[in-house]
Amino acid sequence: MNEWLKKSIDQLKALWGKWSMVQKLILAAVVVVAVVGIVLMLHVSATPSMVPLITAPITDQDKLDKISVRLDEEGVEHTITAEGLILVPDKRTAQRMVSILAREDLIPADTSPWDIFKMDRWTLTDFERNVNLRRAITENLEQHIEALEDVDNAQVTLVLPEDKLFQEDQNPVTASVIITPRPGSDITQSRSKIEGIVKLVRLAVEGLKDENIVISDQRGVVLNDFADMADFDRLELSKRQLDQKQRLEATYKNQIFTEMSQIFGSDRVSILKVDIDLDFRKETVSTEEHFPVTTVEDNPNTPYNEREYVLSIPRSSEIVKEEFKGTGFNPEGPPGQEGQTPPAYKDMNNLVGNYNKNSEIINQEVNTRNIVEEKSPWTIRRITVGVAVDGVWRWSYNENGTVKLDTDGSIEREYTPVSDEDLNKAQTLIEHAVGFNRERGDSVTVQHIQFDRSNQFAQEDEHFRAQKRLQQAILYSIIGLAVIIVAFIVFRLISRELERRRRLREEELARQHQMMREAALRNAEEEEMEVAMSVEERARMEMQENAINMAREHPEDVAQLIRTWLAEE
Repeated sequence: MNEWLKKSIDQLKALWGKWSMVQKLILAAVVVVAVVGIVLMLHVSATPSMVPLITAPITDQDKLDKISVRLDEEGVEHTITAEGLILVPDKRTAQRMVSILAREDLIPADTSPWDIFKMDRWTLTDFERNVNLRRAITENLEQHIEALEDVDNAQVTLVLPEDKLFQEDQNPVTASVIITPRPGSDITQSRSKIEGIVKLVRLAVEGLKDENIVISDQRGVVLNDFADMADFDRLELSKRQLDQKQRLEATYKNQIFTEMSQIFGSDRVSILKVDIDLDFRKETVSTEEHFPVTTVEDNPNTPYNEREYVLSIPRSSEIVKEEFKGTGFNPEGPPGQEGQTPPAYKDMNNLVGNYNKNSEIINQEVNTRNIVEEKSPWTIRRITVGVAVDGVWRWSYNENGTVKLDTDGSIEREYTPVSDEDLNKAQTLIEHAVGFNRERGDSVTVQHIQFDRSNQFAQEDEHFRAQKRLQQAILYSIIGLAVIIVAFIVFRLISRELERRRRLREEELARQHQMMREAALRNAEEEEMEVAMSVEERARMEMQENAINMAREHPEDVAQLIRTWLAEE
């Protein structure tokens, strides 16, 4: 063992010598942290466990200080956490201090009332237990009622009487609730919400009945007196029934109008009235049905029906058969005395008789089914529908296909009424759509009526006139534009012709001038006159000759050049 320990120490020394300074520091830090953790764990485990005085944290600093001072007066060691919880050494101390704080009204108002009831010690009397129970239930009820979004404040008073020996001497449990509705709430007019509060209070208190609960508002008006709300309930029920009737009539009306509009057009159909008489009586129908007894079931794999049944089957039978043959016997009186048999029956003595009696009783069993049906909330008692259908208006056209106009400029129209055959078909369709039943007095009427379309025709005439004015304006604009284009073309042709004539006149004048100069030169040569010409005159002469030649070859270019020169000058 010593050798193993020595060998292990040598290995650790060798390993420690190989490590760097950083690795040694890391190992030392890990060892220190482990030792500190072990010390803290031992310290915490050695510290005695503490229980909370009140499970909910106390946020009111003033209340917290008063509770702390009261605990110091009682000599109770306690600790206050950062969250506001007060910790005491054990549960028994916590229960004792909760009782003291509740008696001195040091428990915060927002604390759960059941924290007050968490106490169990031998010094607590039954009276204190009952008081604490009633207080806990009261505060819990107030918190529940105030949690409703329609209640701003609630005050609950409970009376829990002592138990009596006899039931007839026992006083009932009573409760009174005063609520302050929030602004804009309808809880004072809503019976369902008041009934919800009544049920909440009744289920929270054992032995409490609805008739012993009084709920009022801050003005003292009793809200759960439903006997006085009978008239209001009838009005509310009538309102709901009327709403249901109107919704059903609107549904039928929209359905009829939609279908008839697809046939005749939306502007030719008018639903005057759809009246549905509803029956809101509640009825329950009980029916007893007898049906045959099936002896052989049908085979679904075969194409024919194999089912066999009988109307009834015997359950029990009784057969009585009695026969009698022989002399009839008429009893006489005591011996030595005459009998009391009437003379008519004495003649029948010593006659041979024959008596037969057959009786058969058979009890049959049949299948029976009891059906209990409850009617729907409402049934249709009578339906009345009135529909008006207009004819067709068409514009009149002449042989050329243009619209005919009256003397006042309006469109001439022709009216075609709806045929009786179409009206009968429409009435049949409506009857099938609404489930027409003649026995219950339903009535469906479809009549042809010519609608007043004065405004529609006035709008159409004005639109037609506007279109005609627009067409005329466009036509006149096109004609004016055509005239302008033609005038421009004529002007261009005349301008070109005038330009051509001017160019020819200029060319003719230039040709004449050239001929005059040539003639002068020839005359001078003929007269053997020496004409001394300067260099500029020769250059001008050559330029004139070149210009003349160009004018002959390209007259249009020369004319354009001359116009450019004139424009520049």
